[in-house]
Amino acid sequence: MPVLAEEDVRSYIRAGWIASRVKERASKEVRPGAKVLDIANSLESYIVELGGMPAFPVNISINFEAAHRTAYLGEESVIPEESVVKVDIGVHVNGFIADTAITLDFSGRMAQLVEAVNDALERALKHVRPGVRVSDVGALIERAIRSRGFKVVKNLSGHSLDRYVVHAGETVPNYRETLNLSRFRTSAAYAIEPFASTGRGLVSSERRVYIYAVRRLDVEQGTREARIIEEIYRKVRTLPFTERWFPELVSELGLHGFRGVLSELARRGYLIAYPVLSDVPGSFVAQAEETVLILDDGSTLVITSKESYV
Repeated sequence: MPVLAEEDVRSYIRAGWIASRVKERASKEVRPGAKVLDIANSLESYIVELGGMPAFPVNISINFEAAHRTAYLGEESVIPEESVVKVDIGVHVNGFIADTAITLDFSGRMAQLVEAVNDALERALKHVRPGVRVSDVGALIERAIRSRGFKVVKNLSGHSLDRYVVHAGETVPNYRETLNLSRFRTSAAYAIEPFASTGRGLVSSERRVYIYAVRRLDVEQGTREARIIEEIYRKVRTLPFTERWFPELVSELGLHGFRGVLSELARRGYLIAYPVLSDVPGSFVAQAEETVLILDDGSTLVITSKESYV
């Protein structure tokens, strides 16, 4: 397994520090009545201001929404008064990614749900080290969440991170997955990401799609589609993106036209589409997430935790 260069470690740590600052700002900016679009733009701009780049569009998932929900152009919706809001933030520096999330309870009724994922995350982080089975960490997460009377969202998981790749192939389940024999390794980064729900504990794909990523570059050269994919890849490589990040293409094609091109390119397999993932309407989902960097000597650093930089 290749070791991490000193510069790579510095990039990870810088990305983690930025993510921790942005997460802190999110806890102040996300309030009932605030526009979802304004929040997303503000947090993404803050990432750039601090010297990083968004690793994916800021996710702002409300109530039963669990993932892949970001603001779209022209959106007027606001954070509801009675809501549970997940804010998922990704930052990269030179392609090295830090991924972190918090849940804010404005319902006044879901404090225990939020506490469940926070406690599950805290317990899990204490056990992440080289050689430990990822399934054993999943069992700790499941136990912490179920002990409070909630369901683990079984089809969402933590994941390994790689350069310019948010989901790098290894999963960290949120339950004891006995057939998953993989173990944490050195010179690697992992996002540990418990999800808990008052609903089914399973998410399904909605028809709404606000986030895409480049999958293939082999579009017929000289076509409009090839130019669009090349422009997207030049800006974000294979990282997830959203329409908001390409105002020039929106201006050229019109918003409806650009959305149509993205949808068609996804249908043809050149882009990956990430539909909004939700539990059943009426339920509440909570999420907590930190990124752990396991260094070559086996030591660990929670790079997205504010406490790591005190």
